[in-house]
This record gives sequence, structure tokens and C-alpha cells, in this order.
Amino acid sequence: MDLRGLSLVKIKQLILNRKCKIYDIVAFYKDLYETNNKDINGYIEFFDDALKLAKEYDGLLDRGQGQDLPLIGLPIAVKDNIAIKNKSLTCASEILQGYISPYDATVIKRLKDRGAIFIGRTNMDEFAMGSSCEFSYYGVTFNPLNREYVVGGSSGGSGAVVADNQAPFALGSDTGGSVRI
Repeated sequence: MDLRGLSLVKIKQLILNRKCKIYDIVAFYKDLYETNNKDINGYIEFFDDALKLAKEYDGLLDRGQGQDLPLIGLPIAVKDNIAIKNKSLTCASEILQGYISPYDATVIKRLKDRGAIFIGRTNMDEFAMGSSCEFSYYGVTFNPLNREYVVGGSSGGSGAVVADNQAPFALGSDTGGSVRI
């Protein structure tokens, strides 16, 4: 099933009506990541364990459980300055290579508690100190609509993966207009 352009509401309906397995949804976005990310560099990494969690959530729903989780199975990409416990957190800087977050940011904890699945870390300007997503240890993030241009904002990776349909939703942060550019 092609999920490109579907809203989170539509994806949730597919999940709850069991018209699409959560595992297949996450696998769909992983396939798009593997096919398209090299062209725009929106993701720093895709979390392989997202597929395992998707399978667990499918099992819950198959047993008639989990419907009380309002975000169950919804895939979300996360900017690399938002902490996810036991995941790499570099803020797109070489200095933080190898750092693993010992805790979840509040937004992550709240989304986890509601059943969201985090599928990957998105590129950004190093330490969110930029407005074009050109200054990352991982390289420039390009605009998926016109690859001759960069994306705007330090949260450019998050915007790029959503615009390129590599994720239906992504978290960013905003200090000076980052998610508004």
C-alpha cells in the first residue's frame, strides 16, 4: 500500500481498522528512506528497532489491546537535538559522536506513552545554530522539491523527510524560526 501523502489520521484509521499492519507501515517508510535519503540527506539514521516495536504493537492490536493508545503505531521522525533514551544524540556535531542519551526528552516520553514509534533521527544545523541545514557534521540537507536548493531552518531534516514522504510526521525545534521557515 502506498502511504505517501496520507495524514496521521488516515494512517491511524488504517491501523485501527486492521487494513494495514503497523509493521508494513514502518517498513514502507524504511524503504523510502533507503531509496530517497541519499538524495536529500534528511535523515541521519533510521532506527531498525522501529520494526520490532511495530511488530509488538501489531500483536497487541491482534489480541484486542492497545486501542486506548491514541498514537499507537504512528511513525515519527525526530530532530537530532531531541533526546531518545538509549539512542545516539549528536545535535549534528562531530563532538558528540558516540553519545547515547540516558533519558527521554519530555516530548518523547509523552509520545512513547501514547504509542508512537520513533523511526529515525533527522539532520539539522549543528547545535541548531543555523537557518539553512547546511552546517551539519552529516552534510547538507537538500530541498526534496528542488535539489538545487537547501531546506530552511535548523530543523530542515525534519521538514525534508516529511516533504519527501519519508515520514508522515517529524519533530523539530524552533529558536529563531526554524520550523516556520
